[in-house]
Amino acid sequence: MKSEFRKARTRAKIHGTAERPRLSVHFSNLHIIAEVIDDDKGETLAYATTVGAKMTGTKTEKAAKIGTEIAKKAKAKKIKAVVFDRGAKLYAGRLSALADAARKEGLEF
Repeated sequence: MKSEFRKARTRAKIHGTAERPRLSVHFSNLHIIAEVIDDDKGETLAYATTVGAKMTGTKTEKAAKIGTEIAKKAKAKKIKAVVFDRGAKLYAGRLSALADAARKEGLEF
């Protein structure tokens, strides 16, 4: 229940535009999903996930790989800066590994 309130509080302050889209991150029990979303148009601009990928390593290592992959896909679409949407997750562990890997690839947030 608390996570739903935290997610709503975070999303109320964050809005992605064409110039600065939203980087939304979701962690399930098995997979990691990252999307770059333009909220004005309501469309996904770039997408990276572990679903269907043969990735090995810990979930933190997988998160770092997804962060690198989403940054490369965003740069290919000429997106340099994003608004980071952590959802209901606290900024630590896997989430910070994903964010750090995306920053190393040149994505600004």
